[in-house]
Amino acid sequence: MKHFLFLNPVNVFYAEVCTGLLQVMSFKGLFIVLLSVWLSASGREGEEFSVVFWNLENFFDCKDSGTGPSDAEFTPEGERRWTAGRYWKKCNAVAKTFMWLAGRDAGMPAVAGVAEVEDRGVVQSVLNGTLLRKYDYVTVHEDSPDPRGIDVALIYRESMFLKVSSKVLPVREDAEGNPFRTRDILHVCLARKPDGERFHFLVNHHPSKFGGTVQSRRRRLAAMSVMMRACDSLMSAGETNIICMGDFNDTPDGEAFRIVDSRFENLGIPLHEKGKGTIRYRGKWELIDMFIVSREISARACMEICLPDFLSVRDNAHSGFRPLRTYTGPRYSGGVSDHAPIVLVVKK
Repeated sequence: MKHFLFLNPVNVFYAEVCTGLLQVMSFKGLFIVLLSVWLSASGREGEEFSVVFWNLENFFDCKDSGTGPSDAEFTPEGERRWTAGRYWKKCNAVAKTFMWLAGRDAGMPAVAGVAEVEDRGVVQSVLNGTLLRKYDYVTVHEDSPDPRGIDVALIYRESMFLKVSSKVLPVREDAEGNPFRTRDILHVCLARKPDGERFHFLVNHHPSKFGGTVQSRRRRLAAMSVMMRACDSLMSAGETNIICMGDFNDTPDGEAFRIVDSRFENLGIPLHEKGKGTIRYRGKWELIDMFIVSREISARACMEICLPDFLSVRDNAHSGFRPLRTYTGPRYSGGVSDHAPIVLVVKK
């Protein structure tokens, strides 16, 4: 049976489940199941909310805006043969993931940080050109000086939060004062509706290990220092609901994490100690995407790594599965990212 009755686009991801259910129950029975799922998700949104972070791996539009080699590479004529069809397939896969997350956590994600997006337009394509247009998501984004032309951004639901302020925290020199260019840290303050409780979100994408171990370590240490100085200032001002999220390009035992003080908790540590991760390198999982939150948040929150089947593929070189990338080397693979998304569920 090809047609289903969906009360809300959030139920789209249940289509595969519904196909099986129709074999053992009437359409009326299926309708009751969908209704109960929808009501359950709607009820949870009032009690808790979820925050997502996801590195979307080289998410460029398919136009050459003249901003650099990476921008030219991701065009129909460029090396990647990045067409409009491939671009919109990725947009819809991101939206499908949000729908999938809605069924297992606190309804549709209330807030999401993303990394490796070319500009605001890419984020708007996901929000306005897919099923997510049914929701009230808005974008916070600022261009950063990264040489590859990739930025971070934050989206949130206007029905759940009011934006109080936003700004960028520049990272312009390494731990020894040597200048370099990388992604800015995005700091957004949101007030939850209707009680006005304020939350500070810091979206990070720290320098990679490319360019040498010592040099890259100094750069990551500089980025972490900028983030923690901002957190210290917020704490001094009496702001205690702080959620730092991002791709830190290192595991929780890395040197840069040593400057995270006792007022904060790295929620990735327990998962890292269990061998869990968000990327897979040579058959081994590594946790480089995580939430670092104030103790006030950690007392009422938990972090999860989410990798549904449609975002993964069997690892032919090693046992198990890995995230399905958009490109594997120069070859188009049809996936979204080499990173698994992470989710933070915050209780009221």
